[in-house]
Amino acid sequence: MSNKINFFSEDVSTTIKQKILLRKWIGQSIQAEGFRSGDINIILCSDKYLHEINVKYLNHDTLTDIITFDYSEEKTISGDIFLGLETIVDNSNTFSKVFFDELHRVIIHGVLHLCGYNDKTNKEKEIMTKKENAYLSLRPDELRSS
Repeated sequence: MSNKINFFSEDVSTTIKQKILLRKWIGQSIQAEGFRSGDINIILCSDKYLHEINVKYLNHDTLTDIITFDYSEEKTISGDIFLGLETIVDNSNTFSKVFFDELHRVIIHGVLHLCGYNDKTNKEKEIMTKKENAYLSLRPDELRSS
């Protein structure tokens, strides 16, 4: 059985582009953290859909840009990463970032959660942001504009 990084859309018409390059970049990031890639599902969805997941499974009645369900075992990273499209678009506008830069930041943020990083405290957030920036700088040029 081969382990894969899969991309899906749920309740939105937008799809993720440059999937082959994105898989390679995510896999290299996971490997750099000392892990192997298992089955990872990245699901681009509406904020409404993500909010329903947040309420149903996490009992949080709040909007967010990402929810990560971790199924990792030992050194193999597996999980579902749900990404709220409207919030990612809003954040890219708020922070004057290109949409794909913000999308990739949120994707790698979810991957880092699967690698065991948290962002509950200011120190944890600082570490995650440094890691996100480091991995974003390693993206192939073709991902920076797509």
